[in-house]
Amino acid sequence: MVVRHIADAGVGSRPPSRDPEYGIDIYWLPLGAGGWFVRLNGRIYEAILALREHRRRLELYHSALEVRLPEGRFVIENAWPIPDADGISRGVVVEGPVGTSLLGRLRTFRYEVRRWRDGRIPDVALAVASPQHVSDDPYQARRLLDLVSSVPPMKWGRDERRTGDMWNSNSVVSWLLTRSGLAAEHIQPPEGGRAPGWRAGFELARRDAAANLIAVA
Repeated sequence: MVVRHIADAGVGSRPPSRDPEYGIDIYWLPLGAGGWFVRLNGRIYEAILALREHRRRLELYHSALEVRLPEGRFVIENAWPIPDADGISRGVVVEGPVGTSLLGRLRTFRYEVRRWRDGRIPDVALAVASPQHVSDDPYQARRLLDLVSSVPPMKWGRDERRTGDMWNSNSVVSWLLTRSGLAAEHIQPPEGGRAPGWRAGFELARRDAAANLIAVA
């Protein structure tokens, strides 16, 4: 598996109180916003799945996070394909393969997870019902930042751990939220939409947390 973890600093201790100016926000972007190819494939995928599950078609969403703390603002997002080799400028801390480990040897078939200080979310102007404020706890926000470099680099588009959902950008977001102490299973995309991969993230986060408890018992 092609993986690269880039070292980063710790996040400090728990502050004494909450502040509504700080915390964690989610942005919901229509899948393929700004790109017709991804949008078309997403619609085909959703049409097939809706037919198989005997339900109506829903809008598909990709999620990204913004974390705001006294020391700065950070964007956490999963992106594929990787645009260039200068990942440091985008705060890249993890890379993983798309589809297969073999293809993941090529940059075109790797994704990157960013923890980008003062970064930007592409096509944020197209975000729906956003930002969705999910925490004003600076401790949770700092914990989430610290966890980004520990995101499991699972194969994008696969269900390697049999969670019932494929791993993708939404999985990364729900994994981080769950490991930070938030109930990601209760966080929903905009009405009439769904976020493929969301379940994979929080299910895997629960398993990881349980395994850690067993290990230290």
